[in-house]
Amino acid sequence: MTNKIDRRQFAAGAAAGLGVAALGTRPASAQDFGGQALIDAAKKEGRLVYYTADFTEPESEIIKGFNKRFPFVKVEMVRAPGGQLITRIKTEAAAGKLGADVVNHSDRGLMKDIAEHFQDYTPPNAKDYRDDVQVAPQLWPKTALGWSIAYNTELEKNPPKTWMDLCKPEYGPKKIGQVIAPSGGTTWTRIMFERQVLGEDYWKKQAATQPVLYPSGAPTSDALVRGEVSIAVLLYNIAYIKKKDGAPVEIIFPSDGVPLNYYAAGITKASQNPNAGKLFLNWCMSAEGQTFHIKELGYLSALKNPPFNPPGYDPKVIKAWAPNFEQYQKLRDAWIEEWNKTYGYRQ
Repeated sequence: MTNKIDRRQFAAGAAAGLGVAALGTRPASAQDFGGQALIDAAKKEGRLVYYTADFTEPESEIIKGFNKRFPFVKVEMVRAPGGQLITRIKTEAAAGKLGADVVNHSDRGLMKDIAEHFQDYTPPNAKDYRDDVQVAPQLWPKTALGWSIAYNTELEKNPPKTWMDLCKPEYGPKKIGQVIAPSGGTTWTRIMFERQVLGEDYWKKQAATQPVLYPSGAPTSDALVRGEVSIAVLLYNIAYIKKKDGAPVEIIFPSDGVPLNYYAAGITKASQNPNAGKLFLNWCMSAEGQTFHIKELGYLSALKNPPFNPPGYDPKVIKAWAPNFEQYQKLRDAWIEEWNKTYGYRQ
């Protein structure tokens, strides 16, 4: 994931201060998080080290949410870009000095390559999660991001409702903002969806509207708010925070499908605080934790039946699409090169 989110954009979420009891549909019990024995053991450890490739601001909010429930566990976060984080983990592990208790990463492929460094772990509600999004038994989809269509309400009075609508001449030229295909794993998921679900000629049809191309979601969303484009293809969490921050932005989950990108999180074999690590992931994976992810940060969920869905997103009506992981790895380079040619993008 390559979209940088400004710290101010999370101020509203932090100020909202939802009480923990209000997040779930029922009062949570110790068993929801692994049982009292685990909680007591985590309290004795009192800390954990958390490596993440996600951004500091949303992860800080998640830690705050966790600490509302379990204030006795101090979480030390280490944030690094995706490739750098994997290199750090490999280097530390080779030296026998892996410092992380928990790791969370947006690229499941990179995590699969280092799965041997993670211990067996299963959250209490494992059966409630989709069984087609794990790349290794010990790695779990703590976080899920979904793609959406956002528009500037001051400029666009007839917004597109589907991905196919983005091919209509009325939405061009240079009215649509798009993130380039080579920007990262989340965008590659969307590119794959477009070709496999919308058709092999979708790129050609959509490129004909002459969209404005941006390197990541941050400048795309900024351009939308400034009115440089009136429509933007964005990860929902990016658009959600803009809207929450008061920008003239509305968001549509296209009726022809929502491509989702699932993260991978696990507890390292080298963990010095394995009980605190398990408690943290158990909370993140719980109904309470997932509701926090969705309501406060605009994430989606890999739960089969999420406790809460964003407005306009009904998984029973709108198909949530996840890529075949083998194809996700195998097709990437060739398809991105083809996308670049179709859209006239040069790296």
